[in-house]
Amino acid sequence: MRIKSGSLLVFASMAVLPAGWAVAQEFPSKNVRLIAPFPPGGAVDLIARTLVPPLSQAWGQNVIVENRAGANTVIGAEVVVRAPADGHIMLLMASSFTINPLVRSNMPYDTVKDFTGVTRLASNPLVISIHPSLPAKSVKELVALARAHPGELTFATASIIGGQRLAMERFREAARINLINVPYNGGAPATIAVMGGHSSMLIANITETAPHIASGRLRGIAVTSLARSGHLPDVPTIAESGYPGFEALNWFGAVARSATPRTVIERLSADIGRALQLPEVKDVLGKQGLVAAATSPQEFDAFMRTEMGGFERVIKTLKLKMN
Repeated sequence: MRIKSGSLLVFASMAVLPAGWAVAQEFPSKNVRLIAPFPPGGAVDLIARTLVPPLSQAWGQNVIVENRAGANTVIGAEVVVRAPADGHIMLLMASSFTINPLVRSNMPYDTVKDFTGVTRLASNPLVISIHPSLPAKSVKELVALARAHPGELTFATASIIGGQRLAMERFREAARINLINVPYNGGAPATIAVMGGHSSMLIANITETAPHIASGRLRGIAVTSLARSGHLPDVPTIAESGYPGFEALNWFGAVARSATPRTVIERLSADIGRALQLPEVKDVLGKQGLVAAATSPQEFDAFMRTEMGGFERVIKTLKLKMN
């Protein structure tokens, strides 16, 4: 059989295609796994399960959510880093994923080198609330109270080191006040502790505390976003309470193994971004105080680097470490 010269050129060009091209062309060729490194019922789990229907339709494959909780997202991340770098597995993570390498000396992977951003998924503001017995009804009054009683007021958080703790430490630093952190194992125990008067104040997700603020069991002082929250429209922001530009959001994103072909990363990002803009998806997230915040992979990588820089400064100042 005689092969035409044009065909020879086609075969020759195929021989020098970049590595991963075949994988990219075939993606997705099997089930796609979304690893949620937290227990069911939390924000990451909610986001993952809300994305399942539109992504399954877009990819023509089953999208499966796997909860691999433990070690502040390390266990879930290990599942991803040990899997093939073909885009069929992603880690849906929170800010704790970027905090871990700053406070742990025995990480089983390199957060920066082994993972690459796919997209930011959503964010939500936090709210500072206090026990009603405290004589403060504003940020100004709370700061004055803390200055009058240095080291006596405590703030509860859902974990010893996480986005909530670091957000409150940033506010404490900006306000130049001395507060003591009391960590709990989860948002619910922290909230109960403040309502019971065992801790002075709380920084937590808005949806966890809004019902208690409405009932009067907690007093909302300020939210950490630049704009007020629709869930707590009467609670001012820290920025409008004397600290212009202050913002500390709880955020969530998707990452994959860094060796994943870029064409696959770009498709994952684009498809997830489109899913996040669907009215039914935005509605589910909005009811939980979450705002869709899709980005390009490059934008999300830059965002994570910026966040890690800010976290590192606070962590070094406080000398925070975890074994």
